[in-house]
Amino acid sequence: MAVRAPQLHHALRAFTLGAFAYLLRELDDAGDSLPFAFEEHGGRRGPSLYEYRPLVRDFVEARAARIRGREDATIALEELQRERAAAIYARAHAGPDPSEDDALFRTVLLDLLVRVAEACGGFDWDDDAFDRCYAELETSLYGESRTYAAVAPLVGLSTGTQRELGPGIRVRAAADGELARHWPETRGLLPQGFGREADRYCVLELRSALGADMEVPDAPAEIADAVSALRLATAAPLAAGPVLFETLDGRPYGIRPVLPIAATQPPGEPSRLDEFRAALATELLVRLALADADTTLAEALDRWELSLFQHEPFRSEQLRGALAALFGSTWPLRVAVLLEADPGTRETLHRALEELAVGAEAEAPARDAVRRALVAVLRDGDRATLAAGLDRTLLGLEPRGNLRAVS
Repeated sequence: MAVRAPQLHHALRAFTLGAFAYLLRELDDAGDSLPFAFEEHGGRRGPSLYEYRPLVRDFVEARAARIRGREDATIALEELQRERAAAIYARAHAGPDPSEDDALFRTVLLDLLVRVAEACGGFDWDDDAFDRCYAELETSLYGESRTYAAVAPLVGLSTGTQRELGPGIRVRAAADGELARHWPETRGLLPQGFGREADRYCVLELRSALGADMEVPDAPAEIADAVSALRLATAAPLAAGPVLFETLDGRPYGIRPVLPIAATQPPGEPSRLDEFRAALATELLVRLALADADTTLAEALDRWELSLFQHEPFRSEQLRGALAALFGSTWPLRVAVLLEADPGTRETLHRALEELAVGAEAEAPARDAVRRALVAVLRDGDRATLAAGLDRTLLGLEPRGNLRAVS
Protein backbone atom coordinates (compact mmCIF):
# COMPACT_ATOMS: atom_id res chain seq x y z
CA MET A 1 0.00 0.00 0.00
CA ALA A 2 1.07 3.60 -0.61
CA VAL A 3 1.96 5.19 2.72
CA ARG A 4 2.01 8.97 3.04
CA ALA A 5 3.86 9.06 6.39
CA PRO A 6 6.27 6.06 6.63
CA GLN A 7 7.60 6.98 10.09
CA LEU A 8 4.09 7.29 11.47
CA HIS A 9 3.09 4.00 9.84
CA HIS A 10 6.09 2.26 11.44
CA ALA A 11 5.38 3.72 14.90
CA LEU A 12 1.67 2.89 14.85
CA ARG A 13 2.32 -0.64 13.57
CA ALA A 14 4.85 -1.23 16.37
CA PHE A 15 2.40 0.14 18.95
CA THR A 16 -0.45 -2.05 17.71
CA LEU A 17 1.73 -5.19 17.56
CA GLY A 18 2.99 -4.55 21.07
CA ALA A 19 -0.52 -3.94 22.39
CA PHE A 20 -1.73 -7.18 20.77
CA ALA A 21 1.06 -9.11 22.54
CA TYR A 22 0.23 -7.49 25.87
CA LEU A 23 -3.52 -8.12 25.52
CA LEU A 24 -2.95 -11.77 24.57
CA ARG A 25 -0.90 -12.18 27.75
CA GLU A 26 -3.72 -10.58 29.71
CA LEU A 27 -6.14 -13.17 28.32
CA ASP A 28 -3.72 -16.03 29.01
CA ASP A 29 -2.99 -14.90 32.58
CA ALA A 30 -6.71 -14.60 33.30
CA GLY A 31 -7.37 -17.99 31.70
CA ASP A 32 -10.32 -16.36 29.98
CA SER A 33 -11.51 -15.41 26.50
CA LEU A 34 -12.97 -12.28 25.01
CA PRO A 35 -16.67 -11.70 25.78
CA PHE A 36 -18.94 -11.87 22.78
CA ALA A 37 -22.16 -10.16 21.76
CA PHE A 38 -24.79 -12.43 20.24
CA GLU A 39 -26.22 -10.38 17.39
CA GLU A 40 -29.47 -11.24 15.67
CA HIS A 41 -29.85 -9.91 12.13
CA GLY A 42 -33.56 -10.23 11.57
CA GLY A 43 -34.95 -9.58 8.13
CA ARG A 44 -38.50 -8.52 7.36
CA ARG A 45 -38.60 -11.54 5.06
CA GLY A 46 -36.96 -14.89 5.66
CA PRO A 47 -35.22 -16.34 8.72
CA SER A 48 -33.04 -14.39 11.14
CA LEU A 49 -29.26 -14.74 10.99
CA TYR A 50 -27.07 -14.75 14.07
CA GLU A 51 -23.52 -13.57 14.59
CA TYR A 52 -21.02 -13.67 17.45
CA ARG A 53 -19.07 -10.41 17.72
CA PRO A 54 -16.11 -10.09 20.12
CA LEU A 55 -16.52 -7.17 22.53
CA VAL A 56 -13.02 -5.89 21.89
CA ARG A 57 -13.61 -2.25 22.77
CA ASP A 58 -14.65 -2.86 26.38
CA PHE A 59 -11.72 -5.22 26.96
CA VAL A 60 -9.19 -2.76 25.49
CA GLU A 61 -10.59 0.35 27.17
CA ALA A 62 -10.53 -1.36 30.56
CA ARG A 63 -6.73 -1.63 30.12
CA ALA A 64 -6.20 1.75 28.43
CA ALA A 65 -4.09 3.22 31.25
CA ARG A 66 -1.63 0.30 31.18
CA ILE A 67 -1.48 0.33 27.37
CA ARG A 68 -0.69 4.04 27.44
CA GLY A 69 2.16 3.47 29.89
CA ARG A 70 3.98 1.14 27.49
CA GLU A 71 7.13 2.39 25.71
CA ASP A 72 5.73 1.71 22.24
CA ALA A 73 2.74 3.94 23.08
CA THR A 74 5.09 6.76 24.16
CA ILE A 75 7.04 6.48 20.90
CA ALA A 76 3.83 6.47 18.84
CA LEU A 77 2.54 9.57 20.68
CA GLU A 78 5.85 11.39 20.02
CA GLU A 79 5.53 10.59 16.33
CA LEU A 80 1.92 11.76 16.27
CA GLN A 81 2.90 15.06 17.91
CA ARG A 82 5.14 15.80 14.93
CA GLU A 83 2.15 15.57 12.60
CA ARG A 84 0.09 18.78 12.60
CA ALA A 85 -2.73 16.93 10.82
CA ALA A 86 -2.93 14.48 13.74
CA ALA A 87 -3.57 17.30 16.22
CA ILE A 88 -6.38 18.72 14.05
CA TYR A 89 -7.86 15.25 13.61
CA ALA A 90 -7.68 14.54 17.36
CA ARG A 91 -9.38 17.83 18.28
CA ALA A 92 -12.19 17.06 15.85
CA HIS A 93 -12.73 13.55 17.20
CA ALA A 94 -12.05 14.00 20.89
CA GLY A 95 -14.59 16.64 21.89
CA PRO A 96 -13.84 17.94 25.40
CA ASP A 97 -10.76 15.79 26.13
CA PRO A 98 -8.54 17.70 28.58
CA SER A 99 -5.20 17.59 26.75
CA GLU A 100 -3.67 17.04 23.33
CA ASP A 101 -1.93 13.84 24.50
CA ASP A 102 -5.21 12.44 25.80
CA ALA A 103 -6.93 13.29 22.54
CA LEU A 104 -4.18 11.72 20.42
CA PHE A 105 -4.08 8.56 22.52
CA ARG A 106 -7.84 7.99 22.61
CA THR A 107 -8.81 9.07 19.08
CA VAL A 108 -5.80 7.71 17.17
CA LEU A 109 -3.92 5.04 19.09
CA LEU A 110 -6.70 3.41 21.08
CA ASP A 111 -9.21 3.69 18.24
CA LEU A 112 -6.75 2.17 15.74
CA LEU A 113 -6.01 -0.67 18.16
CA VAL A 114 -9.72 -1.43 18.61
CA ARG A 115 -10.43 -1.30 14.88
CA VAL A 116 -7.57 -3.63 14.02
CA ALA A 117 -8.60 -6.05 16.77
CA GLU A 118 -12.20 -6.03 15.54
CA ALA A 119 -11.00 -6.66 11.98
CA CYS A 120 -8.91 -9.59 13.26
CA GLY A 121 -11.74 -10.95 15.40
CA GLY A 122 -9.50 -10.74 18.47
CA PHE A 123 -5.75 -10.44 19.03
CA ASP A 124 -4.40 -12.85 16.40
CA TRP A 125 -2.36 -10.50 14.19
CA ASP A 126 -3.21 -9.99 10.51
CA ASP A 127 -1.07 -7.65 8.37
CA ASP A 128 -3.86 -7.02 5.87
CA ALA A 129 -6.28 -6.00 8.62
CA PHE A 130 -3.77 -3.48 9.99
CA ASP A 131 -3.02 -2.07 6.54
CA ARG A 132 -6.71 -1.54 5.81
CA CYS A 133 -7.33 0.22 9.11
CA TYR A 134 -4.19 2.34 8.81
CA ALA A 135 -5.13 3.38 5.26
CA GLU A 136 -8.53 4.53 6.51
CA LEU A 137 -6.85 6.49 9.31
CA GLU A 138 -4.42 8.18 6.92
CA THR A 139 -7.26 9.15 4.58
CA SER A 140 -9.08 10.82 7.48
CA LEU A 141 -5.93 12.26 9.01
CA TYR A 142 -4.85 14.20 5.95
CA GLY A 143 -8.28 14.98 4.58
CA GLU A 144 -9.41 18.61 4.39
CA SER A 145 -12.89 17.81 5.66
CA ARG A 146 -14.61 15.47 8.09
CA THR A 147 -17.71 13.40 7.40
CA TYR A 148 -20.15 13.47 10.29
CA ALA A 149 -23.20 11.23 10.57
CA ALA A 150 -25.86 10.73 13.24
CA VAL A 151 -28.37 7.88 13.02
CA ALA A 152 -31.48 7.51 15.19
CA PRO A 153 -33.85 4.51 15.02
CA LEU A 154 -37.32 5.53 13.81
CA VAL A 155 -40.54 3.79 14.88
CA GLY A 156 -44.18 4.26 13.91
CA LEU A 157 -43.43 4.93 10.25
CA SER A 158 -42.43 2.85 7.22
CA THR A 159 -41.28 3.70 3.73
CA GLY A 160 -40.61 1.73 0.59
CA THR A 161 -37.63 3.86 -0.45
CA GLN A 162 -35.21 6.41 0.88
CA ARG A 163 -36.85 9.82 1.44
CA GLU A 164 -34.80 13.00 1.51
CA LEU A 165 -36.16 15.57 3.97
CA GLY A 166 -33.60 18.27 3.27
CA PRO A 167 -29.88 18.84 2.81
CA GLY A 168 -28.14 16.11 4.78
CA ILE A 169 -31.20 14.60 6.46
CA ARG A 170 -33.23 11.63 5.29
CA VAL A 171 -35.39 8.66 6.24
CA ARG A 172 -34.06 5.31 5.06
CA ALA A 173 -34.12 1.64 5.91
CA ALA A 174 -31.55 0.59 8.48
CA ALA A 175 -28.65 -1.35 6.97
CA ASP A 176 -28.28 -4.79 8.48
CA GLY A 177 -25.81 -4.64 11.36
CA GLU A 178 -24.78 -1.00 10.80
CA LEU A 179 -25.12 -0.05 14.47
CA ALA A 180 -23.74 -3.32 15.82
CA ARG A 181 -20.61 -2.85 13.71
CA HIS A 182 -19.51 0.10 15.86
CA TRP A 183 -21.43 -0.62 19.06
CA PRO A 184 -21.99 -4.41 19.36
CA GLU A 185 -22.82 -4.12 23.06
CA THR A 186 -25.59 -1.50 22.72
CA ARG A 187 -28.45 -3.53 21.29
CA GLY A 188 -30.37 -2.80 24.49
CA LEU A 189 -30.52 0.86 23.42
CA LEU A 190 -32.60 0.05 20.33
CA PRO A 191 -36.42 0.10 20.40
CA GLN A 192 -38.01 -3.27 21.07
CA GLY A 193 -38.54 -5.23 17.86
CA PHE A 194 -36.39 -2.82 15.83
CA GLY A 195 -35.38 -4.33 12.50
CA ARG A 196 -38.09 -7.00 12.60
CA GLU A 197 -41.46 -5.23 12.61
CA ALA A 198 -43.02 -3.39 9.68
CA ASP A 199 -42.93 0.04 11.33
CA ARG A 200 -39.57 -0.48 13.09
CA TYR A 201 -36.91 -0.79 10.42
CA CYS A 202 -36.20 2.82 9.40
CA VAL A 203 -33.72 5.37 10.71
CA LEU A 204 -33.43 9.13 10.60
CA GLU A 205 -29.96 10.00 9.36
CA LEU A 206 -28.21 13.36 9.57
CA ARG A 207 -25.02 13.78 7.53
CA SER A 208 -22.72 16.77 7.31
CA ALA A 209 -19.35 17.60 5.75
CA LEU A 210 -17.26 19.57 8.25
CA GLY A 211 -14.23 21.74 7.66
CA ALA A 212 -11.17 21.09 9.78
CA ASP A 213 -12.21 23.66 12.42
CA MET A 214 -16.00 23.21 12.31
CA GLU A 215 -17.99 21.89 15.25
CA VAL A 216 -20.29 18.90 14.87
CA PRO A 217 -24.00 19.74 14.39
CA ASP A 218 -26.53 19.82 17.23
CA ALA A 219 -27.87 16.45 16.13
CA PRO A 220 -30.50 15.98 18.89
CA ALA A 221 -32.13 19.31 17.98
CA GLU A 222 -32.05 18.63 14.23
CA ILE A 223 -33.45 15.12 14.67
CA ALA A 224 -36.23 16.52 16.91
CA ASP A 225 -37.17 19.09 14.24
CA ALA A 226 -37.35 16.33 11.63
CA VAL A 227 -39.62 14.27 13.91
CA SER A 228 -41.92 17.28 14.38
CA ALA A 229 -42.11 17.86 10.62
CA LEU A 230 -42.90 14.18 10.00
CA ARG A 231 -45.58 14.14 12.71
CA LEU A 232 -47.22 17.21 11.16
CA ALA A 233 -47.07 15.79 7.64
CA THR A 234 -48.19 12.22 8.37
CA ALA A 235 -50.14 12.26 11.67
CA ALA A 236 -48.18 9.07 12.42
CA PRO A 237 -47.31 8.01 15.99
CA LEU A 238 -43.60 8.18 15.30
CA ALA A 239 -40.59 8.61 17.54
CA ALA A 240 -36.82 8.61 17.08
CA GLY A 241 -34.26 7.17 19.43
CA PRO A 242 -34.15 6.83 22.37
CA VAL A 243 -30.52 7.58 21.48
CA LEU A 244 -28.69 8.60 18.34
CA PHE A 245 -25.39 7.10 17.23
CA GLU A 246 -22.70 9.43 15.90
CA THR A 247 -19.73 8.68 13.68
CA LEU A 248 -16.97 10.96 12.39
CA ASP A 249 -15.09 9.79 9.32
CA GLY A 250 -16.74 6.41 9.77
CA ARG A 251 -15.46 6.00 13.34
CA PRO A 252 -17.59 5.91 16.49
CA TYR A 253 -17.86 9.45 17.86
CA GLY A 254 -20.55 9.23 20.52
CA ILE A 255 -23.98 8.17 21.68
CA ARG A 256 -26.37 10.95 22.71
CA PRO A 257 -29.97 10.92 23.93
CA VAL A 258 -32.65 12.19 21.58
CA LEU A 259 -34.76 15.01 23.03
CA PRO A 260 -37.57 13.47 25.12
CA ILE A 261 -40.46 14.91 23.09
CA ALA A 262 -39.01 13.34 19.91
CA ALA A 263 -37.99 10.07 21.60
CA THR A 264 -41.44 9.35 23.12
CA GLN A 265 -43.88 7.48 20.90
CA PRO A 266 -47.48 8.75 21.03
CA PRO A 267 -50.38 6.31 20.72
CA GLY A 268 -51.84 5.59 17.30
CA GLU A 269 -51.68 3.40 14.23
CA PRO A 270 -48.39 3.29 12.26
CA SER A 271 -48.36 5.03 8.89
CA ARG A 272 -46.37 5.00 5.67
CA LEU A 273 -44.23 7.82 4.32
CA ASP A 274 -45.22 8.19 0.68
CA GLU A 275 -43.87 10.61 -1.89
CA PHE A 276 -46.49 13.30 -1.18
CA ARG A 277 -46.06 13.24 2.60
CA ALA A 278 -42.27 13.20 2.28
CA ALA A 279 -42.40 16.33 0.11
CA LEU A 280 -44.71 17.99 2.63
CA ALA A 281 -42.41 17.06 5.53
CA THR A 282 -39.47 18.53 3.59
CA GLU A 283 -41.32 21.82 3.20
CA LEU A 284 -42.42 21.89 6.83
CA LEU A 285 -38.92 21.15 8.13
CA VAL A 286 -37.69 24.35 6.48
CA ARG A 287 -40.69 26.38 7.63
CA LEU A 288 -40.39 25.32 11.28
CA ALA A 289 -37.73 28.05 11.45
CA LEU A 290 -40.62 30.57 11.32
CA ALA A 291 -41.29 29.72 14.97
CA ASP A 292 -37.91 31.21 15.93
CA ALA A 293 -39.25 34.70 15.21
CA ASP A 294 -42.91 34.04 16.11
CA THR A 295 -43.19 33.02 19.75
CA THR A 296 -46.95 32.58 19.44
CA LEU A 297 -46.51 30.08 16.61
CA ALA A 298 -43.83 28.33 18.68
CA GLU A 299 -46.29 28.07 21.58
CA ALA A 300 -48.96 26.57 19.31
CA LEU A 301 -46.52 23.99 17.95
CA ASP A 302 -45.33 23.05 21.45
CA ARG A 303 -48.90 22.70 22.77
CA TRP A 304 -49.97 20.51 19.85
CA GLU A 305 -46.98 18.21 20.17
CA LEU A 306 -47.40 17.90 23.94
CA SER A 307 -51.08 17.03 23.44
CA LEU A 308 -50.03 13.88 21.57
CA PHE A 309 -48.91 12.33 24.86
CA GLN A 310 -51.57 13.61 27.27
CA HIS A 311 -54.88 12.27 28.53
CA GLU A 312 -58.09 14.20 29.01
CA PRO A 313 -58.80 16.84 30.13
CA PHE A 314 -55.21 18.04 29.66
CA ARG A 315 -55.06 17.05 25.98
CA SER A 316 -58.08 19.18 25.04
CA GLU A 317 -56.73 22.08 27.10
CA GLN A 318 -53.49 21.98 25.12
CA LEU A 319 -55.40 21.87 21.82
CA ARG A 320 -57.57 24.85 22.79
CA GLY A 321 -54.43 26.75 23.76
CA ALA A 322 -52.74 25.89 20.46
CA LEU A 323 -55.65 27.17 18.35
CA ALA A 324 -56.08 30.28 20.47
CA ALA A 325 -52.38 31.05 20.03
CA LEU A 326 -52.70 30.64 16.27
CA PHE A 327 -55.93 32.56 15.62
CA GLY A 328 -57.14 34.38 18.73
CA SER A 329 -60.56 34.16 20.31
CA THR A 330 -62.41 33.60 17.00
CA TRP A 331 -60.42 30.46 16.21
CA PRO A 332 -63.44 28.14 15.65
CA LEU A 333 -64.65 30.27 12.74
CA ARG A 334 -61.23 31.02 11.30
CA VAL A 335 -60.06 27.38 11.42
CA ALA A 336 -63.29 26.04 9.87
CA VAL A 337 -62.96 28.46 6.94
CA LEU A 338 -59.26 27.75 6.60
CA LEU A 339 -59.55 23.98 6.43
CA GLU A 340 -62.80 23.19 4.62
CA ALA A 341 -64.07 24.42 1.26
CA ASP A 342 -67.32 22.43 1.23
CA PRO A 343 -70.04 24.31 3.23
CA GLY A 344 -71.49 21.18 4.81
CA THR A 345 -68.12 19.82 5.92
CA ARG A 346 -67.13 23.28 7.12
CA GLU A 347 -70.27 23.50 9.29
CA THR A 348 -69.59 20.08 10.82
CA LEU A 349 -66.02 21.00 11.65
CA HIS A 350 -67.12 24.37 13.08
CA ARG A 351 -69.59 22.62 15.36
CA ALA A 352 -66.85 20.29 16.66
CA LEU A 353 -64.51 23.23 17.23
CA GLU A 354 -67.20 25.22 19.05
CA GLU A 355 -67.76 22.27 21.39
CA LEU A 356 -64.02 22.13 22.05
CA ALA A 357 -63.97 25.90 22.69
CA VAL A 358 -66.62 25.68 25.45
CA GLY A 359 -64.82 22.90 27.30
CA ALA A 360 -65.83 19.61 25.65
CA GLU A 361 -63.24 16.90 25.04
CA ALA A 362 -61.72 17.06 21.57
CA GLU A 363 -63.11 14.49 19.16
CA ALA A 364 -60.96 13.09 16.35
CA PRO A 365 -61.95 15.76 13.73
CA ALA A 366 -61.12 18.58 16.13
CA ARG A 367 -57.83 16.97 17.18
CA ASP A 368 -56.70 16.58 13.60
CA ALA A 369 -57.86 20.09 12.76
CA VAL A 370 -55.14 21.46 15.04
CA ARG A 371 -52.44 19.60 13.10
CA ARG A 372 -53.94 20.67 9.76
CA ALA A 373 -54.19 24.29 10.89
CA LEU A 374 -50.52 24.29 11.92
CA VAL A 375 -49.56 22.84 8.55
CA ALA A 376 -51.58 25.50 6.73
CA VAL A 377 -50.04 28.33 8.78
CA LEU A 378 -46.51 27.05 8.24
CA ARG A 379 -47.04 26.63 4.50
CA ASP A 380 -48.57 30.10 4.17
CA GLY A 381 -45.64 31.65 6.02
CA ASP A 382 -47.42 34.80 7.28
CA ARG A 383 -49.81 34.06 10.14
CA ALA A 384 -51.06 37.64 10.60
CA THR A 385 -51.86 38.15 6.92
CA LEU A 386 -53.53 34.73 6.75
CA ALA A 387 -55.77 35.58 9.73
CA ALA A 388 -56.72 38.91 8.14
CA GLY A 389 -57.61 37.14 4.88
CA LEU A 390 -59.81 34.66 6.75
CA ASP A 391 -61.66 37.54 8.41
CA ARG A 392 -62.29 39.18 5.04
CA THR A 393 -63.69 35.87 3.80
CA LEU A 394 -65.96 35.63 6.85
CA LEU A 395 -67.22 39.17 6.17
CA GLY A 396 -67.94 38.28 2.53
CA LEU A 397 -65.40 40.79 1.24
CA GLU A 398 -63.43 38.24 -0.78
CA PRO A 399 -63.74 34.58 -1.78
CA ARG A 400 -62.09 31.85 0.26
CA GLY A 401 -59.41 31.44 -2.39
CA ASN A 402 -56.88 28.66 -2.67
CA LEU A 403 -55.80 28.24 0.95
CA ARG A 404 -52.92 25.84 1.44
CA ALA A 405 -54.48 23.46 3.94
CA VAL A 406 -53.80 19.74 4.05
CA SER A 407 -56.10 16.80 4.68
